[in-house]
Order: sequence, then C-alpha cells, then structure tokens
Amino acid sequence: MKILKWGFIGCGEVCEKKSGPAFSEVEGSQVVAVMSRSMERARSYAERHGIARCYTDAQQLIDNPEVNAIYVATPPSSHATFAMMAMKAGKPVYVEKPLAASYEDCARINYVSEKTGVPCFVAYYRRYLPYFQRVKQIVQQGTIGKVVNVQVRFAWPPRELDYAHPENLPWRLQPDIAGGGYFYDLAPHQLDLLQDMFGIILEARGICANRGGLYAAEDSVSAVFQFENGLPGSGSWSFVAHESARADRILIIGQQGSLSFSVFDYSPIEVHTSQGTEHIVVENPRYVQFPIIKSVCEHLQGQGICTCTSVSATPVNWVLDRILGKI
Repeated sequence: MKILKWGFIGCGEVCEKKSGPAFSEVEGSQVVAVMSRSMERARSYAERHGIARCYTDAQQLIDNPEVNAIYVATPPSSHATFAMMAMKAGKPVYVEKPLAASYEDCARINYVSEKTGVPCFVAYYRRYLPYFQRVKQIVQQGTIGKVVNVQVRFAWPPRELDYAHPENLPWRLQPDIAGGGYFYDLAPHQLDLLQDMFGIILEARGICANRGGLYAAEDSVSAVFQFENGLPGSGSWSFVAHESARADRILIIGQQGSLSFSVFDYSPIEVHTSQGTEHIVVENPRYVQFPIIKSVCEHLQGQGICTCTSVSATPVNWVLDRILGKI
C-alpha cells in the first residue's frame, strides 16, 4: 500500500475540528508537515498534533521530498495558486471548498490538472456523510415519487464578528478573499448536494442585496435555477435575519410526498407521504471529513474512486457566480 504523507497548507479552525485529525485515522495516511503564514501558529498546530515539520513558505513545504500529497486549507482566493503549485510539482491535492473564489480560477485549476495528469479533489464532504447519503437514498427509492421542485431556505442573525470591528472583518466577508460574502461560503455545500442528487445546474440567476448595512458584501440573496433534467429550484438566503426567522432547510417536493432536511445542523430528516410523517435521525462521524478523506486516500492508493474532483466541483462556482452576477 502506498503511504500518503500529507503536507497541510493552512492550519486554521477547519483543520482543528473537521479535517486535520481525520488524515491520521485513515490507514496508510499520515501528516508530516504543516504551513502557516505565522510560524507560531504552525508550530503550535504541529506540536499539538505530532507533526514533524512546520513552514511559513508553501513552496518549501511542497518541495519537501517526504511530502507526497497536499491539503490546501486556506481562504478561497489562494486555492488556485496553491493547488496549481502542488500539481505542477507532481503532488495530488485536496482543496477546501469552494474550489476557488471564482469560476475562472476553477477552470485554471482544471487545466493544470489535465495538463499534468495530477488529480485535484475538493472537500465537499457532505456528499459522503451518512445523513446526506440517507437523503439521497430516500429520493432515489422513489419514496416521495417523481421530484417536481426543490427549495432552499437559509436565514441566520448577524454575529458580533460581523459588525464589532468593521476595520477587521472575517475573511468570509471580504469578497476579494472569499469570492463573496457568507453566501459564497455556505451555499456551495447546499448546491453541491443538490447537484449530486439531481445533476448539473444549467441555468441560474439571482437578485442580491445588502439590507443590513453591516459590511460591503451581499447579505440577502434570492435565486432560481434549473437542473439538466429540467427540474426547477429556488433559494433564499439571509445573513442579517431576526432570530425568529432562523432557518436551515431544503425542501424536496415530489408527486407522492415531500422530504426536508437541514444542511448545517443535521436536524432530523422529515418525510411526508400519504402514510404519515416520519422523522429520521442519522448520526455522523466525529470528524465530518473522515469519509471523504478516506475516499481520497483510497483513490490515491489505487483502492477506489473518489468522484469529488475539481471537475465535479466547478459547476458549483459557476452557479454561485451566475447568481451573484459575476459572469
């Protein structure tokens, strides 16, 4: 079995809670190096997780002959740069979602991957979680009949981080770093799940506004879209809502019933048919990225196929950019 020796570019919150520890739980996989712009942060992460080497220069980490696979866990604006650096060095790369801060950058990543023959995977890990696998199974089994409409609804109140220090906003609210506001950070998960179930979205348009005035990025978005099979869908997102309007739900409407589920809080799946209402609880693993990281590792070890590639992730950015009017 090929032993994968990962180098992390970035070691922030996602690495701590969702992904980092999972790399060492997969057979034949270990983390041997980590990079951060802050040596203090890199060294702290390395010491806490038993990682031998730390860097402040991404190229030095990529050039380390011991490292044979790269995980990019930085904000989206640098995903394309680091992913292409890794692939040009002949090292497979696993990139946080969204793949990049724009559809154009996604196309650049795909070009380099095709030209070098080096694979690039993307962390749309929800596809692989038991909760969403169950949702997909219910739809495919025909429990609610032919699906005729899909509706996304998301709303949450502003956080103190969004307005306490306007001169130092979170990177997720800086479009030049994130690609947009919270919409560009959170909607990708919803759109990827829907495209995984119903196929690629071929048409999308949106109306975006800033209603709260807390920051420059959009905070309110409404959109309509259509999948390749003709299925229509719509969505509304508000990141400055009152607490009473808090929502995290996708509704799938069929001819024989309906199904609704959450994307971020994993509240029970609800299935409504003429037989009644069923509430389904599905537990997820401790590290939510473990299933997809296991799939990526098995792919690189020649033991399976991971379908969450940069090519499959690119349509999400196309939809995001269409809704925001970027393309």
